Amino acid sequence: MGLPAPRLARSRAATEFAPLRFATMLDALIILLFLITGAVTGFLGVDLLPERALQQVTDLEGLRFVVAGFTALFGGLFGLLAQAAVRRLQLQARQMPTDQLISRAVGLILGLVIANLILTPIFLLPIPTEFVFLKPLAAVIGSIAFGMSGITLADTHGRTLIRLVNPGSVESALLAEGTLKPAISKVIDTSCIIDGRIEALIETGFLEGRLIVPQFVLQELQQLADASNDQKRSRGRRGLDVLNRLRETYAPRISINSADYDDIGTVDAKLVRLAQDLQAPLLTVDYNLNRVASIQEVTVLNINDLAKTLRPTYLPGDRFDLRILKEGKEAAQGVGYLEDGTMVVVEEGRPFIGSEIAVMVTGALQTSAGRLIFAKPVSLMPA
Repeated sequence: MGLPAPRLARSRAATEFAPLRFATMLDALIILLFLITGAVTGFLGVDLLPERALQQVTDLEGLRFVVAGFTALFGGLFGLLAQAAVRRLQLQARQMPTDQLISRAVGLILGLVIANLILTPIFLLPIPTEFVFLKPLAAVIGSIAFGMSGITLADTHGRTLIRLVNPGSVESALLAEGTLKPAISKVIDTSCIIDGRIEALIETGFLEGRLIVPQFVLQELQQLADASNDQKRSRGRRGLDVLNRLRETYAPRISINSADYDDIGTVDAKLVRLAQDLQAPLLTVDYNLNRVASIQEVTVLNINDLAKTLRPTYLPGDRFDLRILKEGKEAAQGVGYLEDGTMVVVEEGRPFIGSEIAVMVTGALQTSAGRLIFAKPVSLMPA
C-alpha cells in the first residue's frame, strides 16, 4: 500500500532538500568553529602580554572577555572567508571530471608522503630552543609546497599514470558517472542479414555494441536456404554466408540468443518481443517491421533510412546555378563548389571560368573523401 499523496510529497521534498540542509549546517559549523577558536585565542592570549602591561590591568577577567570578543569577531570574519572557500572547493569538485579528481588526490597524497620523508631527517637535527618554531613552520611550508607540486604533476601526467596502472579504470569511472554511455546491443532481423550492408557498417565503425542474432532468425534463414524456390534459396544462402563472415571476422561482437516464444507465431512478432525484453534497438531493412516495432515503442534502426540520409543532395537531372572557379584535370572541364564545399566538375565548363551559369547534374560519386558531382552547362545541352 503506497503513501498518501501529502505524505509522499513531504517525503520527496525532504529528500530533495537534504543536501541543502547539510550544506547549511556545514556552513554554520565552520563559522562557529572559527568564532570559538577566535574567542579562546583571545581569552587565553591575554597571558602572553608583557608583565608590565598585566600589572597595570585592574580587572584581568574583564580584559580577557573584551579581547575574546574582539578576537571572536575576527574569527567570525575568517570563518566567512573559509566557508566561501569550502563552497568554491565543493563546486569545483562536483564539476571536475572523475579521472582528474582521482589523479589530483593521488598526486596530493604522494606529495605529502615525499614531504614527510624529506622533512623527517630535518626534525632529527638538534635545533636551539630559540629556533624550535622552525620545525612546525618547515613542516607546514614543506607539506604545502610538495602537495601543490603533486597536484600540478597529476594535472599534467595523471591520466597517463592511471592508464598505465589500469587501462580500463578511466573509462569505467566515466561510464559509472554517466559521462560516457556504454554501447547498446542491437537485435538483428533476417532481412538485415540478407541485405548484407551490415558488414560495411561494422567495418567502417559506424555500428557499435554487440549484435544479437536470435535463434529463430537462424532457423528462418535455414528454411529459406532449403526452400524449393530458387529466389528464396538464394536469399537464404546469402544470409547464411553473410552471418558466417560476420562470426569469423567479428566473433566477440556476434551473439546468438536462444530465446524463443512458443506462444508467438511469426518471426517479426518474436523480434519485437525480444527487443522489448532486452530493451535493445531492432536493426532491420523491413519497412513493415519498422512500422510495427515503432508502434510498440521499440527503437528501430533502419539501414534504408540511413542510406536515404546519406544519399547525395543532387540527383541526375537536377539543375542549379554554379560559379565556375577554376580548370579541371581533364580538357575543357571547369570546377565549382557548392555552399557545403562539395566539388562540382562541369564538363565543357572551362570557357565559363569566372562566370555563374546554370548546370544540370549528370552523375554523382560518393568516396571516403566526400561527394563529387558531375554536371554539364544547360546552355550546351540538347533541347
